[in-house]
Amino acid sequence: MSGNAENMVTGMLITNGCYLKPSKSTRVLAILDALSRDSSLSQFELGRRLNLSGAMVNQYLKQLQQEGLVEFLPVNGKSYNYALTEQGRRSRRRMFSDYSSETVRLYSTIKAFVLDKLQQLEVEGSRDLALFGASETCEVVLSAIRGTSFKIMALLDNDTRKQGQLFHGHVVSAPHVLGQVDCDAVVITSFGKQGEIYEQLKPYADRRGFQIVRF
Repeated sequence: MSGNAENMVTGMLITNGCYLKPSKSTRVLAILDALSRDSSLSQFELGRRLNLSGAMVNQYLKQLQQEGLVEFLPVNGKSYNYALTEQGRRSRRRMFSDYSSETVRLYSTIKAFVLDKLQQLEVEGSRDLALFGASETCEVVLSAIRGTSFKIMALLDNDTRKQGQLFHGHVVSAPHVLGQVDCDAVVITSFGKQGEIYEQLKPYADRRGFQIVRF
């Protein structure tokens, strides 16, 4: 994983979604990662960045100190710097490696899900696709179909700020180009508003005869 991607780990770890809630291990890694780049962070700032209460941050730091992963360096009578020990740096590297491996496995699982969803199109010979939604989901779909027989005829998005821009080698177009583009299916590559996008695409599908694929 690149340096830029590694620098994003703290933000990724603290995402408090409905299904991928952070565990104790992810919180520990997030704290170690944050302190590895800035040992001057206060407990308040750590809590703000990691979406943790002050009491919880204090509890984690004391535990990490007891385990020999973090040392408290007095700044004055009231505050400390929290520096990773050599053991702490080793633990952070090991935990980050484990986290990265799990992330890659999850990414591979999602790509397999995408290919499974599109398999019937390939069986039917419906290989000319338009993608609707220049989003993270679209990145996964593009990666999943790389090396397959599918061909991207258009990439569409309602966001006028994205239209005319390049997205992974494809120019983002306004939805109305579906009136001129020949494709076998439009794949909705946005999880956020699939129902609304489906209703938007249905009149085009009825006129042009293409399928609409939702995940």
